[in-house]
Amino acid sequence: MNSMPRLILVLTLITVGAGLILSLVESATREPIAEQRRQETLRALKAVLGTFDNSPDTDTVALPSGRDKRGRELSRTFYRARQGDQVTGVAFQVVAPDGYSGNIAVMVGADAEGTVLGIEILTHAETPGLGDKIAHDAFKSQFKGKALDNIDWRVKKDGGAFDQITGATISPRAVVKAVHQGLEFYRDHRQAVLASGEVAQ
Repeated sequence: MNSMPRLILVLTLITVGAGLILSLVESATREPIAEQRRQETLRALKAVLGTFDNSPDTDTVALPSGRDKRGRELSRTFYRARQGDQVTGVAFQVVAPDGYSGNIAVMVGADAEGTVLGIEILTHAETPGLGDKIAHDAFKSQFKGKALDNIDWRVKKDGGAFDQITGATISPRAVVKAVHQGLEFYRDHRQAVLASGEVAQ
């Protein structure tokens, strides 16, 4: 009979100890994980924005972009690249929800007028050897120099200008659509994004 209180005490001590250890591990890894994410963001920004002399990851503007399925407000963050006081480009993340194997996250870089400087695939779960070719330079380089008004924003199979990947049309189609929609959002909110910065000509 008196073994039951002892068992409860031992289980309580184990639970408290495990909780304390988990708490210590979480607090010890929080900052390194945040720094790693920051470095990943900076790498993507450098890939899509070219030259800048500021820290675009801290020079940001967040704008409401709609609501999710649960009614929570969503926002889109714009990262501003500068040379001196002039905004030379902006970058923003788009998510293609209709990839073959799920979401495809893309960082898009554009000049202040909205012409694409580059894209970087951040995350995807596309099929190796097929859909994952969206992350290859041969696919990504097609976007450079494209703007809303100078190209048909569809893959060639659908009558547009972008090369699809043989055997994997769904993934490129999803990326093209997401980048196009992101550029439209930027065009519609350009003034708010560029506020408090001169625009490079």
